[in-house]
Amino acid sequence: MSIASSVNTLHNALFGWTKKIDWLGPLALRLYLAPVFWVAGMNKASGFKNTVAYFGNDDWGLGLPLPGLMAFLATAAELLGGAFLLLGVATRWVTVPLIVTMIVAITSVHWDNGWQAVHDGKSPFASEYTLGIEAADAAAGGERLARAKEILKDNGNYDWLTEHGNFIVSNNGVEWAATYLVMLLALFFTGAGRVSLDHLLVRGTRE
Repeated sequence: MSIASSVNTLHNALFGWTKKIDWLGPLALRLYLAPVFWVAGMNKASGFKNTVAYFGNDDWGLGLPLPGLMAFLATAAELLGGAFLLLGVATRWVTVPLIVTMIVAITSVHWDNGWQAVHDGKSPFASEYTLGIEAADAAAGGERLARAKEILKDNGNYDWLTEHGNFIVSNNGVEWAATYLVMLLALFFTGAGRVSLDHLLVRGTRE
């Protein structure tokens, strides 16, 4: 028996059983992403006028053309996407506008802030290892975090505030949006899995 054949036999022996529960991966991705996009869509819908203003403003917003239409499409994509992902309906179809939304968010909103979504002052990504942000700006973020900690230590119960974790500040980097993008890409290629309405509908057309 060749080495390749032996490795293949070992692989099948160790992981062959996972085919019986291969629906678990897509289901986990869907259940994780569904509330993320539903909440994001509800936030946009509940303050839709502010959403439109943010989409269209050149100074403190995205400066997009047709901001009303863009805001509506983004809100609809997130609300319908969240609901459809939860049920596993038209999963590959709904990932497409959500992928576009994440790409726009990464390039237009988060890119200049570097990688980290939050700033803890410890990760190497908080210094010179960033995407679109200058090292000096990243260092300034660390200085702001250090100053905030000093204020809390002098004027608050810092031990209680940090009882369950270190104090951090939002860095608004691409980390979370990129993570959601990768998860959506996985669903685009795998589909919803067997525990979904997509699977039931396809099976129903074959019977």
